[in-house]
Amino acid sequence: MKFAVDEPVDAVEKVLGELPIPPYVTQQHIQLAMRAVLQHGPESWPAGELCRSDRTPYPCRLHRWGRAVLRTRGMTDRAVDELVAHAQQPVRVPDGRR
Repeated sequence: MKFAVDEPVDAVEKVLGELPIPPYVTQQHIQLAMRAVLQHGPESWPAGELCRSDRTPYPCRLHRWGRAVLRTRGMTDRAVDELVAHAQQPVRVPDGRR
């Protein structure tokens, strides 16, 4: 189940609307936007794709906000998708044995 990026999809969004984009995007905004995109990614459920953090239809408002902030700094949707794919790769942790 895919939703249009600008379409409100849950009760909170219908009341509050979209999160505002800051007029001047700082490094802190970029870090928060990257965290929002990574933590509010899709998860497959029988009802369709839901946000893994708040279980609203994906993309949730924080995920959309994060993408919008990154877009204002010139990051393409493809680059964001690559960032997410890279972050989801398993990390090899040393087991401590030699």
